[in-house]
Amino acid sequence: MNRIKVVSDITDLVPVLRAVDSDIKIALFDRLSQDWITEADVKKEYGSDGLYVLGFFDRMKLVESRWTSPSTGKEPVKSFHTYYSTVSINTTASLAEFSEVLAIATMEEKDYVQEEKRILEAVGDEGSRFFSDVAEELGMSGTRLKGLVKRSEKLNFHGHRVEVFKKDPPSSH
Repeated sequence: MNRIKVVSDITDLVPVLRAVDSDIKIALFDRLSQDWITEADVKKEYGSDGLYVLGFFDRMKLVESRWTSPSTGKEPVKSFHTYYSTVSINTTASLAEFSEVLAIATMEEKDYVQEEKRILEAVGDEGSRFFSDVAEELGMSGTRLKGLVKRSEKLNFHGHRVEVFKKDPPSSH
């Protein structure tokens, strides 16, 4: 089935661009687009880095999963495949917003970690806070905060809230 990832919010470009920012991500995404593969296949072909990338793809909702029975008498295993085969970009943004999104997507990891830490501190121990309150406290635009959260593997949006992401890795679903 052909599914199209529609990018209608400029910040939705961040996870799309991050999905292809390394050789292993490109190779694994290509492999996942060809066939359903299990975590064991990913580990065998790409090592533990591949499992980490698979978790990233799952977090970004770029893969789908299903349970399959490998053979008679064996436990079912989860297998993965790309969810989207095409990207459609249909958004309008100011040049400043577009530049901000590209800067976030290509930001050095060490710089990004500092920004993510600031957001985590602003969200606090409860692990959830209104988006606008976080943006105001940190003195950043909504576009910047959205882009940073959409890049994060620790943060997530839930309604109008920024939350600490609480999801197990793919194998423990």
